[in-house]
Amino acid sequence: MSEKIPVGAKFEHDFSFSQEDVIAFANLTGDRNPIHLDAEYAATTKFKVPIIHGHLSSSVFTRFLGMGKPGGPGSIYMKQETEYLRPMHVDTPYQVVFEVVSVDSVRHIAHIATQVINKETKKMTIRGTGTLMNEEHY
Repeated sequence: MSEKIPVGAKFEHDFSFSQEDVIAFANLTGDRNPIHLDAEYAATTKFKVPIIHGHLSSSVFTRFLGMGKPGGPGSIYMKQETEYLRPMHVDTPYQVVFEVVSVDSVRHIAHIATQVINKETKKMTIRGTGTLMNEEHY
């Protein structure tokens, strides 16, 4: 018997990104913008230090939705709406928070609120909504 995940269920996971992650992402995508890779350049910007690529930052959603709850193996990530609210930095502790906001049990689709919180400042850095199909959970 499969475990159904109800509306209102919340899941939290801790994570961080390293400078090696940023370099690998830059190499993979070709986005070598100096705001991500060059501390001297970043010091001349309003951020003062390098920031993580936005899409690397939000890739944490697929990381957990693909392998952990509220998703997991067999999940199909159908859509993501994302707002980038604050910059993210390497070697900083973050927490991703998911909340199931609606479920279509006929189509096995859930709409899931997605957030990233900086664990040191308690401020939200990313928010959005993901759409996930999983026949076992929804």
